[in-house]
Amino acid sequence: MHPSLCHACNNLRKVTTDTPPNGKAHYHGLVKKIAIIGGGISGLTAAYRLHRLGVPCTLFEAGPRLGGIVETHREDGFVIECGPDSWVAEKPWARELAVELGLGDEILSSNDHNRLTYVLQNGTLVPMPEHMRMMVPQGQPGMDALLASPLFTDEAKRAYLNEPSRAAELKSYAAAHTHDDESVASFVARHFGQEVADKLAAPLLSGVFGGSIHKLSVNAVMAPFVALEQEFGSLITGLASRQRKGVSLFASLRSGLGSIVERMAATLPEKSIKLREKVLEMEQKGPLWSIKTAHSEELFDALLLATPPRQAASLLAPVLPESRHLLPQHASSAIIIALAFRDPFPLPHGFGFLVPEGSSESRLLAATFVDQKFPSRAPANGRVLRAFFADQDMMDLPDSVLVRLGLNELSSILGQPLPEPAISLVRRWPDSLPQYEVGHRERIATLEAKVATLGVLRLLGNGYHGVGLPDLVRQADEAAQWAASV
Repeated sequence: MHPSLCHACNNLRKVTTDTPPNGKAHYHGLVKKIAIIGGGISGLTAAYRLHRLGVPCTLFEAGPRLGGIVETHREDGFVIECGPDSWVAEKPWARELAVELGLGDEILSSNDHNRLTYVLQNGTLVPMPEHMRMMVPQGQPGMDALLASPLFTDEAKRAYLNEPSRAAELKSYAAAHTHDDESVASFVARHFGQEVADKLAAPLLSGVFGGSIHKLSVNAVMAPFVALEQEFGSLITGLASRQRKGVSLFASLRSGLGSIVERMAATLPEKSIKLREKVLEMEQKGPLWSIKTAHSEELFDALLLATPPRQAASLLAPVLPESRHLLPQHASSAIIIALAFRDPFPLPHGFGFLVPEGSSESRLLAATFVDQKFPSRAPANGRVLRAFFADQDMMDLPDSVLVRLGLNELSSILGQPLPEPAISLVRRWPDSLPQYEVGHRERIATLEAKVATLGVLRLLGNGYHGVGLPDLVRQADEAAQWAASV
């Protein structure tokens, strides 16, 4: 490790991890310099954590802003998310970060009394059964709702009724395939049949991962359900034994998720953030990493690579050529059209709707009734809708065309002409959701083992161990703690 001046105490000392009176860990001595490439949520959180630990770091971001796809637009009493709108409440890491940033009083729970999601089927919005966890009914209320649902045929309902009695068979299958991976489609069909896989699993998983259930890895994207199968055989029986009550499904912030980005960025020294600074090359020079941009070359003791997989593959290629085949090979894109209305109009009760994979009825992937999902998203009587497209061939269309397409699709599905929005926003997020395809966890384990041989380098971001905000925060915290301690 090369010597440098400790920014916190302006002195050179032996390395310790003494904690000063202010409670922040301070790393004395031959102070390591850490580079972070990528200023999305993962990279920004890692930079924030390192700064809290008193470890100098430099954050390189090719774009003009930090936070990646997390962005909030606030205007005339509307709070409009341009990327994700919430986090899964049962995962604690995003909430803990928000509280640490002084945003605890802003945490909102989703309006779960209003929690209903529809699936577009034969031109009609058909409600998904209530009391479901993904495609699994929760206890007797869930089973009763499912049996009363018009979404499924009698054959699919019989498959649900029979699933608990097949527990031994299903558990035996799981035991014989403990180390195997399979597609989500195969896993769901084994328990509930192909109809449930197509009608429910496909739109649900597409809404989260933007991918096909025939390619997505069940071990990577539905690990808790795999564990239930291994322990109980029956997912219905297993979920009933783990049922948690009183926990909201989603959480967010009154001022929008962008507040987390803004608070973290505000804590960082200005000189540590390099916006519009694309890293062109990373090269090992002895125990150090050389980071080259169009304007500079600098040496660092440790490196956290927090770019999307495609950029990571390009940067890793000279030092680890095989990484290209181990990183996620495909990523889905998203176009978000956000529409804010000052005057009220009727909407179906609930959070929004999903469109099944490959549907010929609409080009939409999904839509959210934002002001019904969360409070404080619109002024009195206002409405906020978000429409999602995933068609790559729509990426280059002008904003005005995309807004019109979104309005037309929503009007058609909702069965009413929508008024002109007071505010309309378009965000294109190309290749923003890496696809966790079958074998993902094994490939990532192999990749991380190879990366570990290269020196002080760690990969983080949504291409590895989860795509949601809590998982990204957890990964970033772990990476920062690791980089500070090695």
